[in-house]
Amino acid sequence: MKRGTGAPRRILIVDGYNVINVRKPVRESRGLEDARRALTDRLHDYAGWSGQSIVLVYDAWLSDRRQRSIEERGPLKVVFTMKGETADCYIERLCDELAEDVALRRVELRVATSDLVEQTIAFGRGAVRLSSRELLLEMDRAVSERGGRASSAGTRSVSVAERLPVDVRARLEEMRRGEY
Repeated sequence: MKRGTGAPRRILIVDGYNVINVRKPVRESRGLEDARRALTDRLHDYAGWSGQSIVLVYDAWLSDRRQRSIEERGPLKVVFTMKGETADCYIERLCDELAEDVALRRVELRVATSDLVEQTIAFGRGAVRLSSRELLLEMDRAVSERGGRASSAGTRSVSVAERLPVDVRARLEEMRRGEY
């Protein structure tokens, strides 16, 4: 994707089960499917509010899943690895693919996991390390700030067009004018 000289694209990669397992009460009070759904919904909201793309990776290494599945929900991409593929392996490969863009400062990459080996590998690829607890605290802070700002500044509706990348908005405007 061709980008201008603006701010780098922000991408957060999240090791899903690692984050779920940080909060023992979540694990004990809900089934795994509910915990996944709750984290997915929470990260979807956070991605929309923070303006970054998020890749949420769930490990299906021991499952019978023959293919990797990827579900895109706006700025959130949910990945279930395939049988024999760990989430760590997928995250490392994605960091490798983005390493050049990170080095050229076209992408700001962060990886959220509490796995120290994975943090070290991600850091070696130019990503910023973030523990699962730090991610949860960051999301909690974002919710607090968003709530505080909405009540003190009034609420402002954001259109779908405002959420689109600039290049997509420009292309849609060209299409609207018949300049395509």
